[in-house]
Amino acid sequence: SQSCDKLHPLLVKIIDTPQFQRLRHLKQLGALSLVYPGGTHTRFEHSLGVAYLAGCLVKTLDINQPELNITPGDMLCVQIAGLCHDLGHGPLSHLFDGKFIASTRPGKFKSFSHEKGSIDLFRNLVEDNGLREEMENYGLNPGEDLRFIEELIMGVEASVAMWPENRARPENKSFLYEIVANKQNGVDVDKWDYLARDAYHLGIQNSFDYQCLLKSARVCEVEIGQRNVQSVHDIYDMFYTRYTLHRQALQHKVGFVIDERMKDVLVEADGHLQISAAIDNMAKYTRLTDDIFEEIRHSSEPGLNGAKAILDKIAHRCLPKFVGEARLKESRRDTSKFMYVLKNVYIKLKKKKKSSFSGSLLPHGLIWLLFQDLDMGFGIVGGNLLDNVYFYNKRDLNTAFSIQSYQVSSLKPVKFHERLVRVYCTDMDQRDAEWHFREWCRINRQIIDYHEPVSNNDNPGNTYCATMCGVNCF
Repeated sequence: SQSCDKLHPLLVKIIDTPQFQRLRHLKQLGALSLVYPGGTHTRFEHSLGVAYLAGCLVKTLDINQPELNITPGDMLCVQIAGLCHDLGHGPLSHLFDGKFIASTRPGKFKSFSHEKGSIDLFRNLVEDNGLREEMENYGLNPGEDLRFIEELIMGVEASVAMWPENRARPENKSFLYEIVANKQNGVDVDKWDYLARDAYHLGIQNSFDYQCLLKSARVCEVEIGQRNVQSVHDIYDMFYTRYTLHRQALQHKVGFVIDERMKDVLVEADGHLQISAAIDNMAKYTRLTDDIFEEIRHSSEPGLNGAKAILDKIAHRCLPKFVGEARLKESRRDTSKFMYVLKNVYIKLKKKKKSSFSGSLLPHGLIWLLFQDLDMGFGIVGGNLLDNVYFYNKRDLNTAFSIQSYQVSSLKPVKFHERLVRVYCTDMDQRDAEWHFREWCRINRQIIDYHEPVSNNDNPGNTYCATMCGVNCF
């Protein structure tokens, strides 16, 4: 067995392949480095970190609970999955599959994700570099273990009522599926690494220390399957750090606009460079990195002039202006209907470019260029973030239980999600746009968490509030 402070030789062989080295040229935070200059770290170091933490966690479980019968092959597969879980990211990471592929190949978008891309590229990596034989040399069974690694990368529900017979590991090993990509409660080593790494590079305070969870994690049997169990305060710290990162940086209002424009660059260049076709050819996908933007910028091809013009505007900060954001009331049942109507109006406006709508939904005169709907939740699971996390008492290490609200400090949050709408404008005075936005919030106060401002000055040219109970104007 390997110590958690040293990478297995097979991992090193994977790292030295062109498919993995590609990650050196993919920024972890996409275009956010244009807002936060320190956010230039890549998927390469993040993947190394996840592999390292995956090895540490599975090694800790093996030492503390030898009855789990974790084999060296189990350990190695979990580490490989951690190392390769992000292989499938495209240029500027989530922007590629979340926005670009959705725009250029909407049919393919339903079946493509960066996890699916990671599996495709991992298969290519193994075959192209002759690693099946290397896997056998280190005691793995490629026929079974390659499937197991792919299941770990994709993430599977580890608490199904009936464990599928075709899974690469039996039900008593189901806890292994919660280490790299935990679909049950979001507590996994992928999150541990990016929270620490992103906060460090962005200069954001991080109160979460994964070492506490790493040392205290145990596998206990509960009614719905095998589960890792943790410390309640560390769990809160983890999800609060995630929320802080998203609120302050990952969902930054300027970063969103830049992402939209960068997506437009790729869409504009797609007809000439056939960028979206690369997801069907792993040899081409291996060569597709963030360097595509420099290729476009320095190209003399007339077919790329439109994409180059957008890049120039981004460089000179010729971007839509942020008007404001509003928080939607969670208690309203018709919120989803409201969001559906607003999105449809947004789509119509994008098609017409310059239009204005009057009525109770959109005040006359304001051009709504970009619409951003954010779910600023603490975690990936709806409801209370602790609903799917189990705990144990030090006096009884083998009995897991759910935490009750009265067992948690009253200072902890009682709400775990907030839904925000952000609006941007162009070709309009920003102060006028802000006034119209406040009017829109006032008219829709039955859904928007809005209160009248203190001032009575309602002139369109006057901006008189910075924060209005959930509505922020800048």
